[in-house]
Amino acid sequence: MLLVLAQWIMENYPQQYGFMRVFQYLTFRAVMGAMTALLIGLIAGPWVIRRLRELKIGQPVRGYGMETHLSKSGTPTMGGVLILLSIAFSTLLWADLSNRFVWIVLIVTLGFGAIGWADDWRKVVRKDPEGMPSREKFMWQTLIGLGASLYLMFSIAESNNLRVLQLVYEWVMSGFNINLPPKAGLMVPFFKQVSYPLGVFGFVFLTFVVIVGSSNAVNLTDGLDGLAIMPVVMVGSALGVFAYVTGSRIYSEYLFLPHIPGAGELLVFCSAMMGAGLAFLWFNAYPAQVFMGDVGALALGGALGTIAVIVRQEIVLAIMGGIFVVEALSVMLQVTYFKYTKKRTGTGKRLFKMAPLHHHFEKNGWRETQVVVRFWIITMLLCLAGLSTLKLR
Repeated sequence: MLLVLAQWIMENYPQQYGFMRVFQYLTFRAVMGAMTALLIGLIAGPWVIRRLRELKIGQPVRGYGMETHLSKSGTPTMGGVLILLSIAFSTLLWADLSNRFVWIVLIVTLGFGAIGWADDWRKVVRKDPEGMPSREKFMWQTLIGLGASLYLMFSIAESNNLRVLQLVYEWVMSGFNINLPPKAGLMVPFFKQVSYPLGVFGFVFLTFVVIVGSSNAVNLTDGLDGLAIMPVVMVGSALGVFAYVTGSRIYSEYLFLPHIPGAGELLVFCSAMMGAGLAFLWFNAYPAQVFMGDVGALALGGALGTIAVIVRQEIVLAIMGGIFVVEALSVMLQVTYFKYTKKRTGTGKRLFKMAPLHHHFEKNGWRETQVVVRFWIITMLLCLAGLSTLKLR
């Protein structure tokens, strides 16, 4: 929004307002986007928390959960609304609104946020800790994930929406050719110009798994004060670096990465997500004054997955977001092993004392703050490993 205004002012008053050229610099708008989201979160945070308390939107705690968490019952939840509002306002203010990638990431983020809102609303209004049935939640996630997958299948390979439409037309006229341009292949980190061709169906399936999987993985990780938001900030910031490099023809060619025109603008979104996340951490740090709820966790996970697909770094996302991956795997392994042993022996057994994995460490005697900080440290190391793939190839 401000970019359009600055361009209009420079066109009509170039002598008086030449300093407005600074708005053309992506890095400047990214920094300002982070600051704007951070200030919005810090200023609006106390009001949002008070409002949630007035509406009695408190977190219900499952009876079979950790005993030490029972004291958290009633803590305001759905604080992810604060994160989403900060990200949306800052992005709309500082990003180039003609950029197609900014809009698809915003749509996915707010779409998953709406799913989380409905889930949280059922929990707090109906006082049901289970919330929305998993099948219903997965159905809505599938609709958004597949819609984003189909759009990104063509938009990644072209420079603007007009060319995207032309590519769709050519694809239909070719009899739905299953091949896609090389940019849509699966990039393998640590190797120069190694890309596995996915084809149409492979790309759609992989994109769907990355977006929906990331969304649910972040949601599963959000079980302790500050546990999920800081890794989201770190991974999102690292993806912003990949977006900036991928959007630059010079840097992408030098680092043997695919050049995706327009991807650089996602640096503004990633910066806004970083600022909003840090502001939320101010209130979510132990002991938490507010929880983000599904409205925040599902949305942020979906955003990370979508950005990773656009910059063609799905494998790197799995590396940097290793904590999210391990948390999700711990739940799947726990459920699978329990059902398997129950079928074989009649009595279900567990691989972990409790899943997701952070509860397993709590059961082993770790304090909540120890688990959180140690997971942060691991995520920082993984993000550095992911960033190293920029040069180690």
